[in-house]
Amino acid sequence: MSVGIFTIEYLCRVWVAPCQIFGLYGFAGACRARVKYMLSFSGLVDLLSILPFYLRAFFPYLDLRILRALRLLRILKLSHYNSAMEDLFETIHEEKRSFYAASYLFAILFILSSTLMYFAEHATHPTGFHSIPASMYWALITLTTVGYGDITPITVAGKLIAVGSAILGVIVVALITGIVASAFNAQMERRNIIFEDQVRKALLDGILDHSEKADLERLRKQFGMTKRRADALIHQVQSTRAKQ
Repeated sequence: MSVGIFTIEYLCRVWVAPCQIFGLYGFAGACRARVKYMLSFSGLVDLLSILPFYLRAFFPYLDLRILRALRLLRILKLSHYNSAMEDLFETIHEEKRSFYAASYLFAILFILSSTLMYFAEHATHPTGFHSIPASMYWALITLTTVGYGDITPITVAGKLIAVGSAILGVIVVALITGIVASAFNAQMERRNIIFEDQVRKALLDGILDHSEKADLERLRKQFGMTKRRADALIHQVQSTRAKQ
């Protein structure tokens, strides 16, 4: 039943893909729009979420059990109805320079911590730190503040390196988190400004007609803005115009 529903949804999305084109379009344009959707991330997720069932039906003697894991991609279909993933990627893209800089610092600290811990511990702790790549597991767990405790340094130098790595790891992780949080906040402020600007344009004649309210409602849903926040912005703009 679920595969049938997802199949119908996929076919419908392929069929209405040309509706995303503004203006007139011919048969060739409609075909290009449908192919573009089918090759997009959302289109591939929609296809892969139903593909294992049909492959199993057409090729019953093949061992396709590994493809059942692709059914988990149906979880990503929730992104059609929630812009959280798009907001995250857009936020990272907007602050990519700062994000890359913080990630670069983390990579340097990761490699340095792994190398120092290997030289400090490999002689007395040959099982956990027998090579630098093996030490990278400990470094990643320590720098990300997880700290499983399955591999711990024994020497004094190793413990000092572990303390320094933990402290610096907290700082770098907090830096990355702060960049993403700040970018999210800036993005929300930009959306508020854009929405408020659209409200001002709609109120040039002093009233909001039905079509203008519908446009603002679509913009509110696109931005993921709450109804209360949108009404507050509209009321704020109306109050400002009344005072003027």
